[in-house]
Amino acid sequence: MKILVVHNSYQQAGGEDNVVAAEVSLLTKYDNEVELWSVDNKDLPNGLIGKIGTALNTNYSPAARAIAREKLRNFQPDVVHVHNFFPQISPSIYDACLDEGIPVVQTLHNYRLICPGAMLMRDGNICEQCVSRSPYQAAWYACYRGSRLGSLVVAHMVAQHRNRGTWQDKVTRFIALTEFAKSKFIAAGFPADKIAIKANFLHDPFLNSSLTISPPLSSEFALFVGRISKEKGIKVLMDAWIALSEKNMLKVAGSGPLESLLLGRNNVEALGRQTTAEVSALMRKATFLVLPSQWYEGFPLVLVEAFAHGLPVLASRLGSMADIIKDGETGLLFEPGNAEDLAEKAKFLLENPLQARQLGANARRIFLEKYTAEQNYAELMAIYTDACAA
Repeated sequence: MKILVVHNSYQQAGGEDNVVAAEVSLLTKYDNEVELWSVDNKDLPNGLIGKIGTALNTNYSPAARAIAREKLRNFQPDVVHVHNFFPQISPSIYDACLDEGIPVVQTLHNYRLICPGAMLMRDGNICEQCVSRSPYQAAWYACYRGSRLGSLVVAHMVAQHRNRGTWQDKVTRFIALTEFAKSKFIAAGFPADKIAIKANFLHDPFLNSSLTISPPLSSEFALFVGRISKEKGIKVLMDAWIALSEKNMLKVAGSGPLESLLLGRNNVEALGRQTTAEVSALMRKATFLVLPSQWYEGFPLVLVEAFAHGLPVLASRLGSMADIIKDGETGLLFEPGNAEDLAEKAKFLLENPLQARQLGANARRIFLEKYTAEQNYAELMAIYTDACAA
């Protein structure tokens, strides 16, 4: 196939940018002809006039539509795959594709199309008011980057395209990352028959490698990998670890605004930001990965990475995490925000390495069944084929 991949990159590269790069590489590997149209938020103007221009174009950018039309006519793709259009490309990409008669696939990496803050979260708590009510209330609560004006701009984009039926009529197929995410978009009015489910994937770290999977029975440390912030549950994690003995170590790989919470604790080791190779080495030695997030995670790649390493996951019983992790089979789930429940289950895993190893073996099996590059490619091409036939 000929595929035009469209992505508006973030100022701080994250999981979504990595997924786009991985999918482009995967499609190219299988001899598809892929062109990537990528714009970068690092290039956004800083001056007042430039910011006003960006705000005006967020809802609909005629300039981006013209660029898209030119790219479509020059490349003539079979399908266009949009990952993120916010804010520079805007939903005008859909009209450009409609003009040229080219089907559009849109991946729903986060909740931006139904929630101006993109996380269904407000003041550190789950919030679904924009799902069933007007998104303009996000402006009152400053849900987008703590700015009422910025939130108003994004809320206007969400509301206008909801009212115009953009999501219903101008996108051929959506990709939700989990069944849970799909349910939220359906609740917000998205057409259920247009939403396919395809998870993120990871290349097998043990493929063509001399490394072997053999989780150490003597290991007594849990591992956290990610941003050290409120929504990631770092406070409840620290509260839980107070109840554990000094021999029950927690190693924290990452950085963020709440790093000070890690200081002065004998059973917590702050490692700072780690490379992919360093995280892999940690996962081969850890007893389990802990994922105490307090928001509806999309599809955290670190979770799949843990599964690939045969590492069980202890996570909040919340949203997509409860979809991906089978309690008592590939890990354990605890009540969101409940430090006591988290501590109790962490202690069990650390003191019962044989059971933890069995959970990890199950996680590795699920990885091989669902989350490999080969499986993901087959699912992605099936979605493209379905979109082209619609």
